[in-house]
Parts: sequence; structure tokens; C-alpha cells
Amino acid sequence: MKHKISKATAALAVAIAAVFAAPAVASAYPADPDVVTAPSALSPGETGTVTFDDFAAGESVEFTLSGFNASGATLALVAFSAQDSQTITKNANAQGEAAVSVTLPSNARGSYTLAATGQDSGTSASTTIAVTATGAGAGGDGGTALPNAGFDGDALLGLWVGGGVLVLAGASIAVATSVRRARRA
Repeated sequence: MKHKISKATAALAVAIAAVFAAPAVASAYPADPDVVTAPSALSPGETGTVTFDDFAAGESVEFTLSGFNASGATLALVAFSAQDSQTITKNANAQGEAAVSVTLPSNARGSYTLAATGQDSGTSASTTIAVTATGAGAGGDGGTALPNAGFDGDALLGLWVGGGVLVLAGASIAVATSVRRARRA
């Protein structure tokens, strides 16, 4: 009996320790960073600044921009050669904020994703920047629509009407021929 009570007491002590230790362990992990400021859209060639928060003070933060022709984009005045993404590493300030300037390439289209990853904490956050249309012929949709390949549905209306008239004329001749043969017989 004494053995059962000591086992129950030990189990109760472990359960109480787990209840009080869990919040302490959970708070040891840093919070995921947040996007503080970011342009929702930029025109091709335009520059915008994106700021992330909640990194450790002075932590190295790697910024990666990906999207169409991201090799033509610039991250904080650093350009790289032919690749689908741009990467640069900067340090967060004393408040845990890290910012980068993004300049889209002159032929930007669609949308771009900028991700920030803390090199010490491993936490990350990302934001999407849409490309706005500029100038004549840009399509008005940020370059995501298919170009006009010359198809004109109105021009086909004449072909459909002409074809319908020919089919109707052929059917009329066939009926008239059948009626004539039926009367002769």
C-alpha cells in the first residue's frame, strides 16, 4: 500500500511540474516575425521598402525575392546575375526590425514574394508584391493576361451565317428533289 501511495505522489508531482513547465518552455521560442510595412503593389522599375519586425536584436536576416525575372530586380542596391530569385543578408536593428528596399525589374509582371528569414532563430515571414500595369499596352492586369493573338470572334459571324445559308439551300434542294421524285412515281 505504501508503494502505491509513493507512485501516486510521484505521478502527481510530475503532472504538476509539467503543467507549470510547459508555459516556460513555450516562451523560450521566439515569435514569428511580422511584416510592418510593405507596398501591396509596385510598377515595373519602381522602388519600395519592406520592413519586418520581431527578429532578435542584431540578428542576421536573409531576404529573398522571387518572381518573374527576379534576377533583374534589385534588393538594397545589390543586383545578381541570371536567377529566379535575389538574396541579400542584412542585420536587424536593436528593436529587431529589418528592412530592405526592393526595385522591380523594368519588365516585371505578375507578383513577387519577399521572404525574410532570421539566420539565428530560423523564424521567417513573407509578403507578396503585385505588379501594377504602366503605359500603353501593359494589359491592365500587371502582365498576367495572354497577349492578343489576333482572334476576332465578330469576323467569324459572317462565316457562320454564310455556312448556315449554304446548309439551308442544300436542304431545300434535297427536299425539292425528294418531292419531285415522289410525284413522278
